Amino acid sequence: MSELDAQRQALKDQIIAERGYWHPFHQGLLERDPDFLAAYLAFLSQPWRTGVLQPKVREFIYIAVDASVAHMYERGMRRHIEFALERGATPDEVLEVVELAAGLGGESAILGVRILAEELKAIRGEDVEAAALSEEQKRLKDEFIAVMGGWPDYGDAFLSLDADYLRSFLAFVGGPWKRGTLEPKIKDFVAIAVNSSPATLNPDGVRRHIRSALDHGATSTEIMEVIQLAAAIAIHTCTIGVPNLVEADAARTGIVG
Repeated sequence: MSELDAQRQALKDQIIAERGYWHPFHQGLLERDPDFLAAYLAFLSQPWRTGVLQPKVREFIYIAVDASVAHMYERGMRRHIEFALERGATPDEVLEVVELAAGLGGESAILGVRILAEELKAIRGEDVEAAALSEEQKRLKDEFIAVMGGWPDYGDAFLSLDADYLRSFLAFVGGPWKRGTLEPKIKDFVAIAVNSSPATLNPDGVRRHIRSALDHGATSTEIMEVIQLAAAIAIHTCTIGVPNLVEADAARTGIVG
């Protein structure tokens, strides 16, 4: 075995040991750009080497960002659900992570309402944010704050425009936040991950849930690890791209590998 072959085999062994699997994109990069493959391993493995979160919580982060409606990477979600269960998670915990991720996708409605309220005021002079709330709307607002821990920007506009929809929105988004399967800071970790992932990039959501996590006793080290884990889905560009390159090149040249 040549020195280069030995180095590649050592890198493959290290990836299998640290990541728990070997994927066709690993093989493609090992053959074509082992330096980039080594850089990938360092990027993804750093939080596992030095982090402080429980292994199952790390898997929760991967499940959430893979399951997020902005990403929906089924293969990764399935793999990390299996890993989470192997590392002591319960099915109820995993289900709550999935439900949290689904609800976070629903926050697009908050963004839409904010822009609608701004444009109604700018173009038609209608200030739906300033409309007086009925007693029923005030009770719904109080319920929202109790469940979600705060009131979104333009929440009053949301109430004025469609209180019934806000009620159904709260039932969908707020359900997993009301239950106690996961501790509060872990729920915030899931929300930080989904909002900060490359597929979502929602700074308002990141800030809101970092504040909430700190209020629930999270450390900066824990939150930094969550951010690092969420960023890992950047590699999915290679997960999809590299095998397709290998296949296309093989079809063109008749040479596999």
